[in-house]
Amino acid sequence: MNSHYFAMLSRMKNIYRWGLMRNTRPENLSEHSLEVAIIAHALCIISNKRLGGNIDANKVGVAAMFHDTSEIITGDMPTPIKYYNPEIKNVYKNIESVAEEKLLQMLPDDMKPEYEALYNVNEEEKAIIKAADKISAYIKCIEETESGNKEFLKALKATKSAVSDMKLKAADIFMDEFIPSFYLPLDNQN
Repeated sequence: MNSHYFAMLSRMKNIYRWGLMRNTRPENLSEHSLEVAIIAHALCIISNKRLGGNIDANKVGVAAMFHDTSEIITGDMPTPIKYYNPEIKNVYKNIESVAEEKLLQMLPDDMKPEYEALYNVNEEEKAIIKAADKISAYIKCIEETESGNKEFLKALKATKSAVSDMKLKAADIFMDEFIPSFYLPLDNQN
């Protein structure tokens, strides 16, 4: 049996984010997913080392790599539209679930359970991935505004507030300790 799953995942590089915004540098879904995975892994480590957590950082990091794979089928829905009202949000969540299921059906039966687990994380893991997703968006906003793109100023403020509103201590620590470096030029990061 031929499986199309990984060929479909390779198309993540063709899905561009921030479609309603003028970008100084486009960001594709592959880049974003890797960054979210790196941040989610770090949030788990922070939680475990500093806050007494017991989260499988490797599992969450890998799950974060897959968190937006449904967008291969659906495309990237801009946040202002996706969260415009509860009805649209719920319909879009259902569409994402159908897309994830369609992707999973492309896998051989013996591999499906391993990948299904990546889409079915618990609430704590989901909160970490969501925070990492927001932090990644915030980093994109920093990069754009620091490049002189004023179009991202409102998104910068809104995304920072969204991270803070999550009330996730590990995310607050990450924001305090690691985000300031994103405002520095390379020469000042050594």
